[in-house]
Amino acid sequence: MTDFSVTSARTRLCDPVDISGHRNNKGISAATDTKAGEFNVWGNSFAAEYLPAGERLVHVEGVPFAFPPVCDGPDNVRCSGQFISVPEDRYDWVHVLAASERRCEDTVELNFADGSVDAEPLRISDFWAAPAWFGEVKAFESLAMHYPHHVQRGIPAVMWAQRVPVTRRAGLTSVLLPRNVAIHVFALTLQRTEP
Repeated sequence: MTDFSVTSARTRLCDPVDISGHRNNKGISAATDTKAGEFNVWGNSFAAEYLPAGERLVHVEGVPFAFPPVCDGPDNVRCSGQFISVPEDRYDWVHVLAASERRCEDTVELNFADGSVDAEPLRISDFWAAPAWFGEVKAFESLAMHYPHHVQRGIPAVMWAQRVPVTRRAGLTSVLLPRNVAIHVFALTLQRTEP
């Protein structure tokens, strides 16, 4: 369930990460400019009118995410091995707001201050409306699909909230995204370990 203003005990432990420097794809478009979308090879995109306004904090089941700009440049990270530095701290979860061009399973590499690296699974269900294959939470649903030359009503697109465990009890310093261009990350939030 998505709420733009809710706070919870979990919220105070969560730190949205600035991924703006890594955005390299436009997966959201306006109905007046459907050609701008390039979520997949066919030029499909999420319909902006069904999504939150850009550059605001949104909450999905108590987890805050920094929603990207909408219809103003790149809005997601199409995964191609981006190395994302994070504030060093002990975390329990890496939360992602993501969508996939098809159901995908891959790994992210978690890098720690002591030099250790853990590979953890990243599983994202298809953005074509279907049940959550990996148990994600449906964060947002666009009730129309944009094609380069038209708006196709009745074909929804889904953005998912998924999480990756941080099992090592050490300071996390960076996250290496997979080399899998089918996975698109719109936002990333770290959940700190309870003191």
